[in-house]
Amino acid sequence: MITARISTGIPGLDIMLNGGLIPGRTYLVKGAPGTGKTTLAMHFAMAGISNGESVLYITLEEPGENIKQDFSRMGFDVYNENFTLIDATPTTEHYVLVEDFFESFAKNLNKLTDAIKEQFKTKRYSRVVVDPITMLKFTSSDELEYRKAFLSFIKTMMRLRTTVLITAEGEQADIEEYLVNGVIELELFQKEGRLERALKITKFRGSGFDNVIRPYEITENGMVVYPDKSAL
Repeated sequence: MITARISTGIPGLDIMLNGGLIPGRTYLVKGAPGTGKTTLAMHFAMAGISNGESVLYITLEEPGENIKQDFSRMGFDVYNENFTLIDATPTTEHYVLVEDFFESFAKNLNKLTDAIKEQFKTKRYSRVVVDPITMLKFTSSDELEYRKAFLSFIKTMMRLRTTVLITAEGEQADIEEYLVNGVIELELFQKEGRLERALKITKFRGSGFDNVIRPYEITENGMVVYPDKSAL
């Protein structure tokens, strides 16, 4: 029996995943700043939009208008009516103008989970992006409490039958790695005096996958992964 797959929006990455992601599960994209986590997340979101799906994108770090402007210039359909972008960044403007709205999404992980559930009462989203989950981790002073909240988040997303992609800073994603269904790591390294990028899949439950570290680039049209080349 062949498991149904959905596209990440990046053909080379889909090849590495043996056809794409298994729907209805939660996946983690981790990496240092500048590796392209948000770009990969936006490809995932736009793959849903191009397929006629409704997508919920929650940004907790980069202001929403910046995201729309930057990715619109790259050709992404971020103004599509089926693309809902929630700006939950902790800026001065948000605290002044929409404090309650910000708090409902970004106070902590349990609040985020409840807020997403509320969003689903008005629209059925097949894909959800949280970028980055790291911001919510900083609000929790107790690791066990955060672990319980994250597990509750995953179970809630499963009940909502949505596919979730979360991003996290590389060194801040230890708990999430254990609980998600798949992990994609983005890396930067120097090679012959040049800054290179490499992608690897370290976990993908329910499927085989390409375990070779592959190179990728960030271009004016987004991320390109080279599944037939080795980063080494």
